[in-house]
This record gives sequence, structure tokens and C-alpha cells, in this order.
Amino acid sequence: MTTTGSPAPVAPVVRGAAPLAEVVRGDLVESVHLGHLVVLGPDGGVRLALGDPTTTIWPRSSVKPLQAVAMLRSGLDLPGRLLALGAASHSGAPEHLAGVREILAGAGLDESALRNTPDLPLGRAEALAWQESGRGPERVAQNCSGKHAAMLATCVAAGWDTASYLDLDHPLQRAVRDAVVELTGDADPHVTVDGCGAPLFSTTVLGLARSFGRLASAGAAGTTDEGGRVARAMAGHPEMVAGRGREDTLVMTAVPGSIAKIGADGVCAAGLPDGSAVAFKILDGGDRPRPAILAAAMRAAGAAGVAGADAAALDAVGVTPVLGGGAPVGAVRPAFAADVA
Repeated sequence: MTTTGSPAPVAPVVRGAAPLAEVVRGDLVESVHLGHLVVLGPDGGVRLALGDPTTTIWPRSSVKPLQAVAMLRSGLDLPGRLLALGAASHSGAPEHLAGVREILAGAGLDESALRNTPDLPLGRAEALAWQESGRGPERVAQNCSGKHAAMLATCVAAGWDTASYLDLDHPLQRAVRDAVVELTGDADPHVTVDGCGAPLFSTTVLGLARSFGRLASAGAAGTTDEGGRVARAMAGHPEMVAGRGREDTLVMTAVPGSIAKIGADGVCAAGLPDGSAVAFKILDGGDRPRPAILAAAMRAAGAAGVAGADAAALDAVGVTPVLGGGAPVGAVRPAFAADVA
């Protein structure tokens, strides 16, 4: 396994990048966001590729559903609502924080066992309310606290040490690596430390999409395996995966049976019940173009045709106005067609 200190040679992430989104102000394109994107069909075949989908990336929090699979395989047992929180980058709403505490209490632990990075809630309204109550950065409020609580609960279930659960050689993190490699098909990953303090294993854009297609199709098929359980938890409780107004929650609400998960630095992945999937990496790492790219990529994957899908709501996810004087004077729009056959 490759470590941060001795990386194997890989192509720079910029190599072969293509436009994924344009920022239009008035009648001119003001900015262009480059990156790598892939849309897979139900059989795993490439339906649309922009840039180089074989580019190696850090999947960031988009990998949390795969980490949750590893936790279930290691003995974690949570109801759907809390399992979804274990795969979440939550906004820090009261129901999220209560869920984190519930996971910990179920394992006989409290907030002092958490080892994630202290932070304010991720959601703006949630952060303001938290600060107005006199609170500062805390581990429980950080958006990855659901994952960390689930990791701790896994350790208790498996009889593993909880104090060292973030160590790369801990049996939990070895199980996570194995799950990431298996589900993505990307062997010999690089490893570093994510923002929350947990080990992070690299994937390719293509591998990340492949894993989401596998999870989503397993969830739709009603399988009892761990991937199916994670997908059904996410699809059944989208508000726990992110929060009100967040694009992954909105997409899962608009498209029944779908799963979606954003990650820091411009990463996102999603899967549909038939196994179709999308993943992309925005090179500049910004959040601004992500909703427009995600909505268009899901359209290209066939999301509007899923039974019960709200096509208008899906399209609304991608609406990001560009303001001038406080009024819309343009928009962020995808730089590719959303009607790929």
C-alpha cells in the first residue's frame, strides 16, 4: 500500500481535464470549471466520459458509503436512519447531533471517545444557531461525527480497541481499505489523512462511479448484503446523509432509490437503482459548479426515467444563479449535454 511519504508515480490530476461547467454572466462566459467526469450505464459501460475518468483522486467524503460497508462487514448493526448518518457529511442539525449521540450511547460510549477534528456545524443556519447558543468548535458538531461514531460502535461490536481506531493499521481501517479496493476495482491505493483525521484511500473517478452503481443496484434489488443495506439506508433517509437544501439530499429525494454523496474539493458520486452511476472531480475544488454538474450528470445517467422520479425537482438542484446587484444576471450551467442516450 502506498503511503503519503512515498507516492507511486501518477499522472497529474490536471492532465486531460475537460470543461465540466461554465459560469455565464450576461451574454459572456465568465469562467470555466475543468475536471473529469464519467457516466456509467447499468452494465457498467461508459455512457459519457469527459476528461480522463481513470485519473487517480482523493474521493474525500464521497467514500463514506464504502466505509459504511466495511463497518457493517465488521459487525456494526444500526437501524437505517443511523446507518445513513454513519455515511453522512451532516449539516449539524439537531436530529444529526442527536443521532450521533444515540450511536455512541448504543455502544456504551459518549462524545469523549470521538477523535475527529473539532469544528462548527457545516450548515450555515446550523452553525449560526450553534454559536448563538454559546458553543464553539466541537467534535460532535463536525460533519463527519456520524461516521466516527459508527466507527467507534464498530470497534465495540468487533472487540477492537477504540482509542486507536484512526490508526492506519487498526483492523477497522484495514477493512475499509479492503472494501474500497473491492467495490471500486482500484488496486493498490494511495493513502493519506482526510480532513476529519481518518485514513483516506485513493480511487479513480471511474472506480468511484463503479462502486456507487454497485451499491445502488444492490439496494434496489433488496439484497441483504452490506452494500444493499447502506444504499437502502441512504435512499430511505436522505435528510440524514447531508441536510436541508444540500444537493445530495435533494437528489436522493427527487429520484427514489438513488444514492448520492458529495466530497470536499469538488468530488461527487451518485448511483441509480438500475446500476447506472456518475462520478466527477472538479479541478479547482470549488463547490459552486457541483450542483449543476450533478443534476446534468444524473439526467445523462437516466435519473428522470426512474419510477417516481420528480424531473423538475432534479433540474432544480442544478439551478445556481449568478447575481449582479442582487438579481440574477446569469447562471452556472453544465458544459455537456444532459440527454446522452
